[in-house]
Amino acid sequence: MGTRHCPQCGAPVPDGDDFCGNCGTYLGWVEEPEPGASPLAPTLEPVPPGRPVLRRPLPTASARDAVVGPPCPACGTANPPDRRFCRRCAAALRTTAREAAGPRRPRRRWGGDTSRLLRRLAALLAVAALVVAAVLLEPWITRWLDDLRDRTATPVAVAPSTAKATAEVPGHPASDAVDGLSNRYWGAPAVGDAVEFAFASPFRLLSVVVHTGAGVQPEAFAGQGRATAVDAVVTSVDGTHRTVPLSLGDRSGPQRTDTAISDVVRVQLVVKQAAGLPPGGHVALGEVEFFRRP
Repeated sequence: MGTRHCPQCGAPVPDGDDFCGNCGTYLGWVEEPEPGASPLAPTLEPVPPGRPVLRRPLPTASARDAVVGPPCPACGTANPPDRRFCRRCAAALRTTAREAAGPRRPRRRWGGDTSRLLRRLAALLAVAALVVAAVLLEPWITRWLDDLRDRTATPVAVAPSTAKATAEVPGHPASDAVDGLSNRYWGAPAVGDAVEFAFASPFRLLSVVVHTGAGVQPEAFAGQGRATAVDAVVTSVDGTHRTVPLSLGDRSGPQRTDTAISDVVRVQLVVKQAAGLPPGGHVALGEVEFFRRP
């Protein structure tokens, strides 16, 4: 069997092949170049108008059987092992290992784009910082919120459920200090005595108002000693104690001290100092009022 040259790439092609094995160019209309002519030079003239198109030659059995090699996956024609395209239909004959294995799953590469990883890491660090800040600042935040609510709330008077004293003058029991009457008072025999008030349910104590002296009239007010310094020992529901000093002026009328203590269940008032205590007299502690947050 003779050979000829592909007009496109110049590769040698057996006479019975319809397509170039190197570049896949169709050779059905290529004529053998004249002696001495370049194998790459075109030898076909333009087809004049009206000239019938020649039919594509059919492969012969002898040409198909003369070649030993792998069959074409498209038409089944045997092809030499070194061909890249089928000699009959120009189908691709060679497949790479990657093509034979099929499409590969894309691999996630953090090295290609680290900005996404950095953004996620920054978000996690921000969340962790917020959690740590919330834990560390929780007591301060709670106090700030309570203070804000205290400032905007309207105080409500709360009455104790019981009242008892470590000592009292006859006729002036501890209950007289919370009966709502200005002409009655608790009589403490001496400085250092205390009176304690208990409450039915815990509440936030905003302030304590004390009326010192035996009465509002000048004669009654000056008739007995007046407490000028009192320690308020406040007990919360968890058993903790907090001492709030009450500094009182030697005058009649209400005197308020702000406390802002939560979960209060008991308040004890201890007389620390007194003014105008006559010989044989006692210390008079007039009305005591407690105010809570609604």
